[in-house]
Amino acid sequence: MFERHQGGDEAILVCLDFGEADFADSQEEFIELVRSAGVHPLAVIQGKRQRPDPAYFCGSGKADEIAEAVLAHDAGLVIFNHQLSPGQERNLESKVKCRVLDRTTLILDIFAQRARTSEGKLQVELAQLAHIQTRLIRGWTHLERQKGGVGLRGPGETQLETDRRLIGIRVKRLKDQLLIVQKQRATQRKRRDRSGQFTVSIVGYTNAGKSTLFNALTKAKLYAADQLFATLDTTSRKLYIDADHSVVISDTVGFIRDLPHTLVAAFRATLEETIEADVLLHVVDINHPMRDLQISEVNKVLTEIGAEHIPQLMVFNKIDQRDLAAEVERDEYGNIRSVKLSALRGEGLSLLREALVEAMNQTVKEDK
Repeated sequence: MFERHQGGDEAILVCLDFGEADFADSQEEFIELVRSAGVHPLAVIQGKRQRPDPAYFCGSGKADEIAEAVLAHDAGLVIFNHQLSPGQERNLESKVKCRVLDRTTLILDIFAQRARTSEGKLQVELAQLAHIQTRLIRGWTHLERQKGGVGLRGPGETQLETDRRLIGIRVKRLKDQLLIVQKQRATQRKRRDRSGQFTVSIVGYTNAGKSTLFNALTKAKLYAADQLFATLDTTSRKLYIDADHSVVISDTVGFIRDLPHTLVAAFRATLEETIEADVLLHVVDINHPMRDLQISEVNKVLTEIGAEHIPQLMVFNKIDQRDLAAEVERDEYGNIRSVKLSALRGEGLSLLREALVEAMNQTVKEDK
């Protein structure tokens, strides 16, 4: 049994092509994810397969190639751009003699780094524990030994059973705490409903410019950076559009392809701000080559959380990078379909404000 490495800031990356049309873009996004986690890529190993190998995911030959790369670069970490089963992780770690992470664990790690509020930290920890529960038996020999303990474990209870039980206790405690948060949010929403306050949620693929747009509209000072998942915690502000119109606008966590289900479940309390909104501002990076796929991935998560019925206003951001003009596009019925703007430079914000007023007036008509 190898000495289990505790991780590091340098890694061998593995990206396998299973015939997806967007493989190159997926690999580029993966490398950006790795760097967002504070890890330096030492090498990227690619390969083509029709289907995952049951034992090693990548096949025994590719696993040998990864092991050679680990040895050559003296790497302490291997990260896959795929979701691995606990058995595959265990087999790979035995083969390459270092720690192996999959895409889900990587995203969870980034979320753990970026969570700032107590609620965000609770949600991330819950997601991590849900993921860890399926991976308690990888690489630790002490889990195989019988180990009694006064007041802690019953006779003959293994360390593995104890770990599972303690995690279960912690998960229940976290869920209870998040339930309190949900009730608090529900109370706040009821107050807004009674006051007739119009609510808007900003959604979109990570790094599309949601927080930059939120800051530009509300004059807030949320952290915004050119990196994936720069901000996680939902923030709400009152936005005064003009003398007669105001809205409560919320900035939410960014979405990404293959967003771990454990994260979607854990962040449900936060994402309920999205479910309860009157209008969604769906922010899209107009310059991204895979923007249509990103739009589809965001809509997939919105469907998963029950927000697919909420009207969307598409916001095509970053027009400054292509010297495009700010404009409003309408459908054949004259309704606003999208707004093109630059949140960074403030170009087109007045058009977005006008679009929000139009959306509010439309909602009032429908309610009547």
